[in-house]
Amino acid sequence: MARYGKETKLAPEKVLSKAVEFFKQTGLNLKQQDDCSASFEGGGGHVIITAEPKGSGADVDLETREWDYQVKEFMKKL
Repeated sequence: MARYGKETKLAPEKVLSKAVEFFKQTGLNLKQQDDCSASFEGGGGHVIITAEPKGSGADVDLETREWDYQVKEFMKKL
């Protein structure tokens, strides 16, 4: 399991909507979503993303198992 973090100028809601769009395209299934987090499962692994407000943007935390490459690619889009 790996953890990643990133600060972005995007609002938390925008981060999560981008995450849903991105990870669904990779074949992961959305398992849960609320105002500040979303979790995905598939392919023997998972991705959990949390986006908390920070200044005019968001502080984003990502946890993954088996989806490190895709998480790193998603982080580039933030």
